[in-house]
Amino acid sequence: MTAHLTARPHRHQHRHQHPRPHTAGAGTGTGTGTCDPAGRRPRHPRAACTGTPGHDPRALASRFAHQLVEVLTGARPSGQLMRHTSLDGYGQLASLVRIGALRRGGAADRPRLGPVHDRSPSPDAVEACVRVDLGRRHHMVAFRLEQRGPAGQWQCTAVEAR
Repeated sequence: MTAHLTARPHRHQHRHQHPRPHTAGAGTGTGTGTCDPAGRRPRHPRAACTGTPGHDPRALASRFAHQLVEVLTGARPSGQLMRHTSLDGYGQLASLVRIGALRRGGAADRPRLGPVHDRSPSPDAVEACVRVDLGRRHHMVAFRLEQRGPAGQWQCTAVEAR
């Protein structure tokens, strides 16, 4: 059993040392929505979430704010953000969803997000807040994103809503 465990990382490393060549007719797209400067799509879905040189933390915070508000208002299931949150961050998010932190005033009330205000206390962290208007009610949502793991994937580590 030990030989099997040691052989598996070797095969994994070998595959990444000799990637398949990129061909133009492989249906990889035209470069829209990719992080690769060569215009190729990442091989693994999580590769799109990793930090890259020149990665814009403002765009990241803005995208995550929209997804977060959709979860908090019930327009998106919270499980869709599970892989983008740490264990503590997901616990906070689930608690906010459970208590209905961003309840809609009516079925026709669509959330309107104000500008996302962000700051980077360090190169691997972004703290952001956004005002959310739901009908006649106004809410504030704040969150923290951090780069985690060996791949440097951005994860939400804290969420607050009032």
